[in-house]
Amino acid sequence: MKPASDTPQASSEENSESKAEAQKKLVAEVKAQWKLLWSERFDDRIKAEGVSVGNYDRLRVERGAIIHATRDFKALNFREILEQNKVENPDLFVQPSVHVGGWNKFVKTQITNHKLQKGKRAASYVPEKREAQRPKKGGRGWLHTT
Repeated sequence: MKPASDTPQASSEENSESKAEAQKKLVAEVKAQWKLLWSERFDDRIKAEGVSVGNYDRLRVERGAIIHATRDFKALNFREILEQNKVENPDLFVQPSVHVGGWNKFVKTQITNHKLQKGKRAASYVPEKREAQRPKKGGRGWLHTT
């Protein structure tokens, strides 16, 4: 009888798991370079553009490349960079477009409770009753005659 790990199905599962781990590692490296690129960029205020400070191999961005500009510029796209690095299903690693919605919209529409909770806390608030204090100067106030 063969051990369970020698079956073709088990070896394909191990292969797919190792492939998934390798992709996660690759995506982590690309994300690290992506964050580094945006944190280290040089903002040229005269030309109104952002310029990369170093070479980023995984992102295919060279030193001095324009990464952000106000006019006539195609912005860098993290999803396209993942596709260039041959990551399978890059949508898993990229946040959805703002126009489609996003994770916050998904949470608000699908996960959280849809009941209106406005005023629920205020309605349940009951102020604690305090002991009445004795009035100062016998309750006469500050305008009194002697």
